[in-house]
Amino acid sequence: MSLILYVSRLFSPITVRGRTLPNRAWVSPMCQYSATDGVPGDWHLVHLGQFATGGAGLVMTEATAVTPEGRISPQDTGIWNDTQVEAWRRIVDFVHGQGTAIGMQLGHAGRKGSAHRPWEGPGSVPPAEGGWESVGPSATAFGQYAVPRALTTAEVEALPEAFAEAARRAESAGFDVLELHFAHGYLVHQFLSPLSNTRTDRYGGDFEGRTRLALEIADAVRATTDVPLFARLSATDWTEGGWTLDDSVRLAKLLAERGIDLIDTSTGGNNPAADIPVGPGYQVPFAERIRAETGLPTGAVGMITDPRQAEEIIENDQADVVFLARALLRDPHWPLRAANALGADVPWPDQYARAKSWH
Repeated sequence: MSLILYVSRLFSPITVRGRTLPNRAWVSPMCQYSATDGVPGDWHLVHLGQFATGGAGLVMTEATAVTPEGRISPQDTGIWNDTQVEAWRRIVDFVHGQGTAIGMQLGHAGRKGSAHRPWEGPGSVPPAEGGWESVGPSATAFGQYAVPRALTTAEVEALPEAFAEAARRAESAGFDVLELHFAHGYLVHQFLSPLSNTRTDRYGGDFEGRTRLALEIADAVRATTDVPLFARLSATDWTEGGWTLDDSVRLAKLLAERGIDLIDTSTGGNNPAADIPVGPGYQVPFAERIRAETGLPTGAVGMITDPRQAEEIIENDQADVVFLARALLRDPHWPLRAANALGADVPWPDQYARAKSWH
């Protein structure tokens, strides 16, 4: 009798736009609120580096601002100048040295910008204390944040080039993958959602108007680079009258036509009062439907903590990869532990090889 060996799907490779990544346990973007003038430092090197030594197939940076006013907090990272490029290159080189790929999430916070760090309380940092006037599609505040200034049409028209220039800088720093942050109530999501976009120019109104900025950014960035390009979407606002899963499927199809390679599927973030039914894997069905109806690969994220749970998401074709966040903060070597639990043989850093045996 021959034995059939189980082959883990989670720890099988995946190729995206010619780039083969060794497994499907990826690091989700996680803000650290620890940069100075947008420049990442030692904290970011250690934070991201530990995931590279921990076996992740792809390490993603936090949301990195394409302009100074695009930061979520004054302590967020950026990619709008050469000093930042050089600082990021140091981190990229370390991650590459571990045989791991690294991606950058490009974003603009919009009306959620100039915010206090989470441990410093809610609300906005005033200009007198190092903050700035936030901007948005409309002059409508998010919760306790300051009321933003509505962007002019000309200012909106300039945003795709800001994202494209950031993409050029990120590629020059050596990043292997780029992700466009269109989720979590930040600027592009603010344009997508009727809850936050009441504009009357060509960037507001119906679905075509509200998605125009997202599509123009995708076009501008794809014209700039050939690296794999993802988009993170909040698949629903969890609010009557807001952005919906049907809208997300429709947008994902349009993004696929523009060269987006994968939809990183999250939810919420644009209504502080939304009633979100949080639980293990609660966002997986959104990734599953977008995948099924668009043909695009998707990533699932949100309360994925157990190796078998992650494996089953991939096995059942609900998503092509899983993005991990809090699970990795608790255990940066989660992928190595998960591989052992699933019977997969994955490379370990030479310095840690003595710990590979779990007996």
